[in-house]
Amino acid sequence: MKKTGGSVATFIAGVTPAKRRRDAETMVALMQEVTGREPELWGTIVGFGACHYRYPTGTEGDVPIAAFAPRKQATTVYLLDAGAHDLDALGPHTTGAGCLYLKDLESIDTDILRGVIATDYRRVLDGDTGDATYTVTD
Repeated sequence: MKKTGGSVATFIAGVTPAKRRRDAETMVALMQEVTGREPELWGTIVGFGACHYRYPTGTEGDVPIAAFAPRKQATTVYLLDAGAHDLDALGPHTTGAGCLYLKDLESIDTDILRGVIATDYRRVLDGDTGDATYTVTD
């Protein structure tokens, strides 16, 4: 995955439906607060910081340290391992391999979300990422 550049504000202004655009604006502010980094576009993903990962299998690539994508069905928050977090008190959500799906940020506890993102972000910075090795590049 590569940074594609472009204006995050312009990208978010074009997000539909309006609820997803509102959530994207909230996510940018929340992730900037947690990471202290400016948002950058990685295609249709809004990322904060960059790192290179490598698995023992030899698979490797570049990804944002923290990221989300405003999709039509839900806001996707990318995590190292969504199952590693206690999400019971978060509110309505679903998870997938490394993804947290949120249909409406107004119906979840954003303090818990902030904590989940901060924990994941700190794990990458501290090198506590399980089998994979992550090296911060930006």
